Order: sequence, then structure tokens, then C-alpha cells
Amino acid sequence: MSLEITCELCPHHCVIPDGGAGDCRIRVNLGGRLVATTYGRPSAIHIDPMEKKPLFHFLPGAPVFSIGTAGCNLHCLNCQNWQLSQKGGEEMEQVFDLEPEALVKTAKAQDCVALAYTYAEPVVFYEYVEDSGRVARAQGLRNVFVTAAYIERAPLKRLCRVLDAANADLKAFDDGFYRRVNAGRLKPVLDALVTFKQEGVWLEVTNLLIPTLNDDLARIRAMCQWMVRELGPDTPLHFSRFHPMYRMRNLPPTPAEALDRARSEALDTGLRYVYIGNLPGHEGENTYCPHDGTLLIARTGFWVMENHLDEEGRCPKCRNKIAGVWK
Repeated sequence: MSLEITCELCPHHCVIPDGGAGDCRIRVNLGGRLVATTYGRPSAIHIDPMEKKPLFHFLPGAPVFSIGTAGCNLHCLNCQNWQLSQKGGEEMEQVFDLEPEALVKTAKAQDCVALAYTYAEPVVFYEYVEDSGRVARAQGLRNVFVTAAYIERAPLKRLCRVLDAANADLKAFDDGFYRRVNAGRLKPVLDALVTFKQEGVWLEVTNLLIPTLNDDLARIRAMCQWMVRELGPDTPLHFSRFHPMYRMRNLPPTPAEALDRARSEALDTGLRYVYIGNLPGHEGENTYCPHDGTLLIARTGFWVMENHLDEEGRCPKCRNKIAGVWK
């Protein structure tokens, strides 16, 4: 009798033989049972400001207990965490023993207000996120999901029951780019972004701008128009600066001018909150009132320097309500 299993978590739908692993390296078939080998075994732990996720409209400046395990279901040529994402759990030299209850207890002891599932790809350690998220919710912590959003809609809807906020990568508005650079497809990501919104999870989107590969202004305009139409104009968009690494060291860092053009294009399409990341000191790090231009939150890198919003998230000048979760 065949003990093959088809994993239905992500669009790869890996058919995994007994003793084998899926494309993500960490979801394995043990005697006909699908197991995530990194459950309760993160290899990366850190306390970050919320802005590092990046989430700019969700509890600004709050400390978040961030974890990541080995494994990823994409294989991006420009991955910045490839030492973690492109390995299996058994290849990691550093592993922490943190079952969900211990994870939440540790986060609370560090005065963190949320858990963040991040660094590599939390989709692949789905069960660990779901169980930890449930424990965290019961003890008053929020749950943040930092993801490439390459996941099927049904398991994502289930996971959204324990999620409060997500930052999702939209790597390009181009299926060919996804196939060549990420070993994935575009449509499942778009479907996932819509699902986050439909399920009431606070969503922000990140687009890493890579010179010559996804910086075409026409495609950027089309992406932003899709966001306005499908996600709403209050959905924050972060254009992030590319730096050469992993298997994409042949390209230069993104010029500041290209980031400025992309931001201007996005604002022109009707998106109200458009940011520039990985370029400290740029005005695109700040939050401004879309109605009167008042500086609301000043940032330098991942740090909040000024915050003029009240607890309801209103502009102090025009009293306009700024979209987000502020308390």
C-alpha cells in the first residue's frame, strides 16, 4: 500500500513519499502522517520593534517577540535569509526548544505585546503558528504574520482566526517574475492578500524593488491599481530597497530615484499610505495625514521618533481617522 501524501497547504501540492520531504524541506511524510519537523523548534529569535516587520499602522513602536524556523516554500534568488529559509530543520546548528506555551510565556516575560512569525516563511510551520497563536490570544498577546503569502485559501482562512496583522510580500505584479525569480506563481499570492482583507486581518504589503527586474513603472501602476480596487486605498504599501545577496549579486542596490518614482506612482493611483524602506532618513519612512499632509509619525529606520496620533488614531490637526490599529 502506498504511503504517499499530497500536502494541500500551498499551491505546490507536493506529493511526498514515505520518509520524504516537500519542496519546503521541513514538511515530511512519516509513515503516512504529514509532520512539520520544526514544530516548537525555532532557529531564530529576536525582540524587534513592530516597524521591522514592517508594520507602520499596527501598534507603532511596540516590542514584538519574533521567531522563525528553517524552511520555505519559495526559492527566491535574492533571499536575504537564505541561511534559514533554504535549509531543513536538521541542518540548523542552533535550535531553541519552545513549544507554544513556553513561547508565549517567554514573550510575556520580555514585555512583548505580540508574537511575530517571520524571518523565513511561517506558512511552512503552519501548525506551530496556529497553536502558538491560539495560546497567545488567550493570554492577551497579538499575532503578526510576515509572509510571502504562498498558501492555499482554505488553510489561510483557518489561520486568520488567530492572526491580528500581516505584512505580505507582493514580489512583482508579473507571473513570469514569480516563476523565474521565486519558483512560484502570482495568482495564489493575490488570492491570499484578498483573503487577509476579507477575514479582517490588518494587512500591509511590501514590494522589494529590484533594478531592471520589477521596477517598470507601468507594472507598478497596475499593481497599485489592483491594490486600490481589491484591498482598498488605506492598505499601506512599502517599497523596499534591494541589496545584492544570495544568488543575485550581479545587480546594484535600488537607486533612491527609482524608489521615489515608484512611491509617486503609487500615490497617484490613490493609495494613501506609501512608504520607502531600507533607505534610512528618507521622508518616505514617515506617516502623513492624507487629508492635510500633517506629519503624524516620524521614523528613522525601524525606530519611532515622534508619534502625534491620539489613541483613536486621529490626525491632531483635522481629526481625520487614520486607518490602522493604534492601541
